[in-house]
Amino acid sequence: MRQWKAQLDGRVKSSILAGIGGAAGIFLLAALSGASNTPLLMAPFGASCVLLFAAPASPFSQPANVIGGHLLSTLIGMLASQVSGPDPWTLAIATALAISLMVLFKIIHPPAGADPMVVLMGHENTLFLLFPVLSGSVVLVLIAMFYHRLSKTASYPYRQA
Repeated sequence: MRQWKAQLDGRVKSSILAGIGGAAGIFLLAALSGASNTPLLMAPFGASCVLLFAAPASPFSQPANVIGGHLLSTLIGMLASQVSGPDPWTLAIATALAISLMVLFKIIHPPAGADPMVVLMGHENTLFLLFPVLSGSVVLVLIAMFYHRLSKTASYPYRQA
């Protein structure tokens, strides 16, 4: 019984800290966006926060995966938007290509799978690649690094022994 309670207490603490980390990440990105009048936030970053703050040791959470996955997938969406509009085939092919290339380059970040759809459906221009994608993903990774160091919840980025 005592072991079960300790496990439950650990899960509750971990879940609260992960939620606080995600809230801090999104809040800081939104606040920095407002203060700088520069877009640093996009919807897939909410899913990135799940990985960064709830599963920081996951390969999908590592800085190269977060930043590289978002950049690559957004670039694919940009290229697809030059060829076609957000029709079903373009959305499907751009998403498939983003997944395949993230696997090929070993920078898999599942939330980035949504980026081609964000670009195509939002009719985003090429500046979107820098603001919010590159700048926002870099800032989000830096927030995660600082948060995990401060909270001592995990070593991030994860360094395998």
